[in-house]
Amino acid sequence: MAEGISGGCRCGSVRYRGEQPPMFAAHCHCRDCQYSSGGAYATVFAVPADSLSLQGELTAYTVQAESGNDVTREFCPTCGSPVLSKLAANPGVTVLKGATLDDPATLTPQMHIWTGSGQPWAETSGKLPSFERNPG
Repeated sequence: MAEGISGGCRCGSVRYRGEQPPMFAAHCHCRDCQYSSGGAYATVFAVPADSLSLQGELTAYTVQAESGNDVTREFCPTCGSPVLSKLAANPGVTVLKGATLDDPATLTPQMHIWTGSGQPWAETSGKLPSFERNPG
């Protein structure tokens, strides 16, 4: 992926821009990402929180993740698109949903994480490393 990112929600009410490329990209199989995505996993990527600018209003919902830490998931109140997550355990990082990128094809997931919570019917390529929880 080239330097910088841009994206937003389905209806266009929320837009973001980041000046740095993703720190990592992954398919997250945690149960909360399953709820958030409506599927077997959510494809996510992380950026430094201070490198991201956001336009528009998001609605937030905080949950306790399997790790025991709070995760605040933010989504567009108009179209419902999940856009980002903030991690209490790592406030310097913002996690964005891969499909919200203006060009999602530029994202290259590097791993599967939280596969210990994965669904047995979830298809994985077998080409990416998998971690039962977060990688070390």
